Amino acid sequence: MFVIFDPIYIALTVLGYLIMLALASLVAPKVAGRLSGKFSLYTSMTLLAALIIFISAIVIYAILFYVGVSLSITALISFLIAINLLMYLLSPYMINLSYHAKRDENLQRIVDEVAMRLGVRDKFKAVIVNAPPNAFAYGNFLTGKYVAVSDSMLRLLSREELESVIGHEIGHHKHKDGAIMLLLGLLPSLIFYLGYSLIHSSFREDRNRNLALIGIVAVVVSFIIQILVLAFSRLREYYADFEGVRASGKYPMESALVKIHEFYRRIPRAYEEISQSSFRTLFIYAFMSAVANPYVDIERIKREKVNPIEEFLSTHPPLPKRIRFIDSLPF
Repeated sequence: MFVIFDPIYIALTVLGYLIMLALASLVAPKVAGRLSGKFSLYTSMTLLAALIIFISAIVIYAILFYVGVSLSITALISFLIAINLLMYLLSPYMINLSYHAKRDENLQRIVDEVAMRLGVRDKFKAVIVNAPPNAFAYGNFLTGKYVAVSDSMLRLLSREELESVIGHEIGHHKHKDGAIMLLLGLLPSLIFYLGYSLIHSSFREDRNRNLALIGIVAVVVSFIIQILVLAFSRLREYYADFEGVRASGKYPMESALVKIHEFYRRIPRAYEEISQSSFRTLFIYAFMSAVANPYVDIERIKREKVNPIEEFLSTHPPLPKRIRFIDSLPF
């Protein structure tokens, strides 16, 4: 029987998402509000990454210490690591096939120019993909590093706006976001499946109550860590926006984000197509309904309120906060 049809798996997943919703609506906004502005962006990322790794290490160590390192748990850890590494290696090929990625010399010249402007010596493969307006960075040591821009994005943005978007994507490569998010994203999944395995084992062990209790705690912690990973991902997006501003200035970065947002607001079919993509976490555009204005009004968008639940369960910051962050940069 596949894991996804296991009633225990389903119950634990539902429990976890309820916990995530509760934390996102009650706890996380208050904590974020109190910490906002107390640390620099880089310091915040460093502290958050350290917290994620520390909590994960403690939980994994406690589980292994209690149950002993058995073959099944070792195999589980190895399996999850192998699956994630395999996806990391294969995903560039899958993206190229899914989006019909094609090399483009004109786009390549812009990418090379922006990379030089940002002081990045790496060589990137510039490709055009068939999709609604978006851009993303992907690749690994086998395939090389790609900067992808959709054909519709090229028609939508001005040259300066396009340069800011490309600077954002080069920023992801520059900051090693793919490898870092692969590592951190593995941790909550690993802890969840360790907890899930303990609960299953509790039906066959004399210590069933203790195993079940530890398993449930592990599942709860895995979803808490997932919220921290999402928060870390949002910080990485801010960090990439910083590179986009360096590439072309504040206004082009802001106007590019607003133009993309307004496109999807006007064309729900395109929004649905992108939001259902398996690779949506790579995209520059955040799928959040924070703006309901038919005009490209950056100042108005900047003052919009955001849904805290939607924000804390997203990999991307909401558009108003991204624009306010860009405005705050000392350029």
